Amino acid sequence: MAEEKPKPKIKKKAVPMPKQPPEVRIRNFNEVALGYTEEQALEEASRCLQCPKPQCIQGCPVGVDIKSFIALLREGKYEEAIRKIKEKNSLPAVCGRVCPQEEQCQKYCVLGKVGDPVSIGRLERFLADWERARGFEIPEKAPSTGKRVAIIGAGPAGLTAAADLAKLGHDVTIFEALHLPGGVLVYGIPEFRLPKSIVKAEVEYIQKLGVDLRLGYMIGRTYTIPELLKDKGYDAVFIATGAGLPRFLGLPGENLPGIYSASEFLIRVNLMKAYAFPEYDTPIRVGKHVTVIGGGNVAMDAARSALRLGADKVSIVYRRTRDEMPARLEEIENAEEEGVIFRFLAAPNRFIGDERGWVKKMECIAMELGPPDASGRRSPIPIKGSEFLIDTDTVIIAIGRTPNPIIQRTTEGLQVTKWGTIITDENCKTSIEGVYAGGDVVTGEATVISAMGAGKKAARAIHEYLMTKK
Repeated sequence: MAEEKPKPKIKKKAVPMPKQPPEVRIRNFNEVALGYTEEQALEEASRCLQCPKPQCIQGCPVGVDIKSFIALLREGKYEEAIRKIKEKNSLPAVCGRVCPQEEQCQKYCVLGKVGDPVSIGRLERFLADWERARGFEIPEKAPSTGKRVAIIGAGPAGLTAAADLAKLGHDVTIFEALHLPGGVLVYGIPEFRLPKSIVKAEVEYIQKLGVDLRLGYMIGRTYTIPELLKDKGYDAVFIATGAGLPRFLGLPGENLPGIYSASEFLIRVNLMKAYAFPEYDTPIRVGKHVTVIGGGNVAMDAARSALRLGADKVSIVYRRTRDEMPARLEEIENAEEEGVIFRFLAAPNRFIGDERGWVKKMECIAMELGPPDASGRRSPIPIKGSEFLIDTDTVIIAIGRTPNPIIQRTTEGLQVTKWGTIITDENCKTSIEGVYAGGDVVTGEATVISAMGAGKKAARAIHEYLMTKK
């Protein structure tokens, strides 16, 4: 009898991502994760089981053919591998860095049942960085349809829809209110997690597809949506303005100097480059004892930025436990390594100022967890008589963001919810003919990749509308 060949041994542990050491990185704003080398990428790709029926794809909001791109990578066919990714994803270098892969594609990886799932995001990043270093390949586009589409917002949803529609042959214009494109990618995510040069390169790729990018256009003020459709000659509009309006706590003393919303703080640090003062004349005051309120990725970004700006002590106050934090585990671990202090099961009650009116203390109350709420997490319940004080001279409130209401208020007939999000059907169509919406302006604050998924869905619906309407 012929001997059976031994089955190849499964590598249960993922190849670790090289990173700057914590004691070094807290003194700079350079990217923390350094990316795989070619050797490391090939080793990690070799762990993929190449399942006959891959489950990972169902976890990808934009539907990347993960099995195929990893197979090509393993063979050293990097050009074909990145081309396979970009059939579905026009922002792979961004997604490879900031997508919560552990809750999406990697969550469904079969290998994750016996060990670490394949590091899909890190492999995507490797290929995207490989291509960027050599120059982007511009794919062929469909013949011109003669149809014009206006996209409002140059964030993840808007950029994705623009790329897909341009490749389908439509004439696409993006109107962006800020002086730089990228949306939350440039104003919300710090340089050490997503370098702005990466966003710039990805946007330039989309422009090379023929997309017209116009900066400094506040739709709802510069033009209204009816003006775009009736006066400017656009055949369809896609609203992708995100959720950049900060939420506040409504507590006594919240208007004291020294208290920031996370939106203001991160915009000044990232978009206005306060981290590079005095090279950029946009300083931001950060005290010695910084307190961040919240438990998401934005809270982690604010806390880690404050450390790098010179704070002696940075604390995160969160009303649930570490297990309930919505932030990525990788970001929580990075913050812990860097020395951020976590105060769990606590919530602020009020803020107290000094004789100059600057915040100096925050009164908190201890919490305990009750039954799960609508989000599935256990509800925090205040413990009577458990109030205590925290010394702090800077507070950053990171409890979420909502859509800016300018478009909603200037577009008659546009149906919205009581929270200001735009109501759409399953194909991103709004209550107005030819007007679509997607991303955070519809769902409320969510992930970059979910916004991109909405952009792809909207592009398909807009294309069908344009090609079938009379």
